[in-house]
Amino acid sequence: MAYPGIGFELMQPREIEGHGRLPPIGFEKIPVGSQPPHPDATDGLAPPQPGFYPDLNEATGNGSSPEVDPSNVKVDICEDASQPLQDETNSRSKQNLKTTMFFNDGIRRIDYILAYTEGDVGINVDEKRLNKLSKKDESKRECRKTYLNNLIEDGMELEVEDKKESQDGKTFFVKVHAPWEILTRFAELMNMKMPMKIDGEAVENDIDIKANACCDKMPHCFQVDTDLVPPEKEYFTTPFKRNRVELFIIEDKDTFFSNAERSRLVHEVLNRTRFGESRIDIGLRKLINHGVFTAVFPLHEGSYRSEHSIKTHGADNDRHLLYETWARPACWYKFQPLDLIRRYFGEKIGIYFTWLGFYTTMLIPASLVGFIVFIYGCATVLSNTPTNEICYDEAVSNITMCPICDLRCSYWRLKESCLYSQLTYLFDNGATVFFAIFMSLWATLFLEFWKRTEKEIQYEWDVANFEDVEENLRPEYEVRVTHKKVNPATQQLEPHLPLYNSGSRICASFAVILFMICLVLAAVFAVIVYRVFIVALLYLGSETLRPYARITTTVTGACLSLIVITAFNKLYTVIAIALTHFECPRTETEFEDHLTFKMFLFQFVNYYSTIFYIAFFKGRFTGTPGKYDYSVTGYRGEECDPAGCMIGLCIQLLIVMVGKQALNNAKELILPIVFNKIRAKKSKKVELQDDNVYTRWERDFDLASMPDLGLFEEYLEMVVQFGFITIFVAAFPLAPLFALINNIIEIRLDAYKFVTQWRRPLAARGQDIGVWADIMTSISYLAVLSNAFIIAYTSDFVPRTIYRFTGGQNFTLHGYVEYSLSLFDVRDFQSESRLNQSVHDVGFGNVTYCRYRGYLAPPDDNKPYSFTMTYWHIFAARLAFVIVFEHFVFALKAFIDWMVPDTSYMVKQQILREQYLTRQALTTTEAMRAKQARQRKDAASSAATSVESITAL
Repeated sequence: MAYPGIGFELMQPREIEGHGRLPPIGFEKIPVGSQPPHPDATDGLAPPQPGFYPDLNEATGNGSSPEVDPSNVKVDICEDASQPLQDETNSRSKQNLKTTMFFNDGIRRIDYILAYTEGDVGINVDEKRLNKLSKKDESKRECRKTYLNNLIEDGMELEVEDKKESQDGKTFFVKVHAPWEILTRFAELMNMKMPMKIDGEAVENDIDIKANACCDKMPHCFQVDTDLVPPEKEYFTTPFKRNRVELFIIEDKDTFFSNAERSRLVHEVLNRTRFGESRIDIGLRKLINHGVFTAVFPLHEGSYRSEHSIKTHGADNDRHLLYETWARPACWYKFQPLDLIRRYFGEKIGIYFTWLGFYTTMLIPASLVGFIVFIYGCATVLSNTPTNEICYDEAVSNITMCPICDLRCSYWRLKESCLYSQLTYLFDNGATVFFAIFMSLWATLFLEFWKRTEKEIQYEWDVANFEDVEENLRPEYEVRVTHKKVNPATQQLEPHLPLYNSGSRICASFAVILFMICLVLAAVFAVIVYRVFIVALLYLGSETLRPYARITTTVTGACLSLIVITAFNKLYTVIAIALTHFECPRTETEFEDHLTFKMFLFQFVNYYSTIFYIAFFKGRFTGTPGKYDYSVTGYRGEECDPAGCMIGLCIQLLIVMVGKQALNNAKELILPIVFNKIRAKKSKKVELQDDNVYTRWERDFDLASMPDLGLFEEYLEMVVQFGFITIFVAAFPLAPLFALINNIIEIRLDAYKFVTQWRRPLAARGQDIGVWADIMTSISYLAVLSNAFIIAYTSDFVPRTIYRFTGGQNFTLHGYVEYSLSLFDVRDFQSESRLNQSVHDVGFGNVTYCRYRGYLAPPDDNKPYSFTMTYWHIFAARLAFVIVFEHFVFALKAFIDWMVPDTSYMVKQQILREQYLTRQALTTTEAMRAKQARQRKDAASSAATSVESITAL
């Protein structure tokens, strides 16, 4: 039996109703308590064994059909591509670029492409050349032959393009087409929701759940041109059933399933087809990793560019329309065509861009308020009393400060920290507390309104119950887990990983994660040591460098931290993926959630550990002159400037946050463009004549593939950014503004990348943004506590407030600088920190006393260098501020959470209406079927009566 487009010659198999190559999608229904134990199930991992196939005829599951053995398969690819094969009427040499979206017959659409290379050795080789193949190449060839044979046996239609016809002369392309029977079978097994008819008529859902939104009623320049992207019709949907096709709106079988839906269905078939005899020989990921195929991808719908204007001639295809209305840089200010994105890329990618657009929109008010706070700091810095005293008051600016390091660092004047104090005030002023409260409430509003938006998207895109109803088990889980258990909800026998097995795997993963976190903390400690040494070296330098020693150390330390963070990211990503596979999650959603938790836990420590150190630990455990602590490193710890640690925290945030975003954007845009151009130029042939068409599948093959982690890295980048603008926003009010600018660029870069630089990804379905929502909720609560402690302990807000109302002159800050400095007798220095005599006298003469930051008693007090009552007053006030601040903000957050329901009233009503109409449609259909059955019965009875009457006559 010959199959079109590929030289497989098979013995005629019997008709197989089921899908003989596929592992189970549903499960056998058995009585509760009758679960049969597997004799080899010891650790939850399956040895090679036959599979089981519910609702499908039984098959061996060993890579061959019941009647066809791969050893009997004769493989032959037509060397002459122009020779017509079965159902072929057009040769490849006569194809143009548009027709390369179809098989050579110009009728059957290409749903998927499988690409592989074999160097100079094709499939049709003689025995002598075959013996020269290495065992590895021969194994790949046998896996590929078995896999393609099984696809054909399962009903898929294949067509092969020989490597001689490819641009590089080395790549074979297998074109895959799924006929109607395969599509409907898997649409039913995957519970795919399709538009339905009510009483034989298509019922359009014409109620707009956003009809009350004021911004949607008013025309503005940000809207997408509805003439180019008309609103999609919304129909009521229900899960597809083959035995009730009359329920659904089927005008044309070729267009009933969209291209994205077809690719998703075909991917399910490809992913569940076996390629070997072992039970675990299954899955596209393994085929790619083992080199059996070099690429597996659905095709883009043509070129994203056109010779004609889209306004005069319209869009050539959805890809062209997406580029012109979304991915083109000139559209940076336009709203996103979310329904079109969903239609082309699937719900999962559509939800990501919906969330990213919503997050970016919500950043606008946060950026505006943060910018106003910064402008307030700039406008009032010259009138700030403590800063003016440090910079311009002779009595204060010439105060002799204690050395910043041991032995070789000299005394220094307070005026040397003038620049530091001015920069600190820009971010640490009276508006900081207000902005911290505002951002805490903003985070709550963002999360609550996103929940409402998410519910609307779930309803509009029919993914509300995807994880509970539609999502299937991962093929890797099914083939590795032998232990089975009855699902109490479905009463079906399902693979189940016992608690002792899954628990031991999670514990082993956690041990590795803990080790990696310890490595990160060790790297942070190394950066701290670097800061200590560099600041000492700069203070030993020239007088010109000395005023900039602290800023230089802070900047270089932050850059070093960014380098360390990037390096650890690369290493940990590989480890986290391997650990997640080792844990063997049940579904793709669980796999992503497990990976997300591990990655974010590590990234949290990786990105935020240095910032937490500067905010809460720097300068607090180093001791004071005469009592320096040398127990940790053998050296004095890093101290804060007399103006505080806020500017150091701000610089660290700025460099890590902005630098990380710049590196990611460059990597995401520049690298794919460069690699794509290199791959295209490496083609051996040049498209100069009709018989050398640069086909659609070759163009897509030359594009970069979407990373294995999919959208994970995109979400991770944004959630880490969310942490920067909420957890530490009190130290850097401009963080939301930088995030807004980055995200506006990010949306268009991602759009450009998806449309032009990447192969078309699988149009996967998804219900929500997953565990990222829970992570952001946790971050929003942590942000309240973090900002409270930053304002209380890192900022000078509390000490300044106490001084203003207790010791200040006429409730001003005159004298605050001296109030915050303590006196030290240089004769009380420890031997480790006493200055060399050559350094001691340079420019300062015979110094008797020096000053340092703190609230300690002077040397002539009854208890010298002990904490004064001022210290304890400030300590109590700081603790009280934290308690009052977090209680107040948490109360406001709880009130907002209570006031804003997760699901809008309109969505609830639409869900109820759809359920009602679905029941009505099913009732009507059943009534019609019963009526037709009665009519057939009556007709048969009448016919029988007539026969009896005639017989009697």
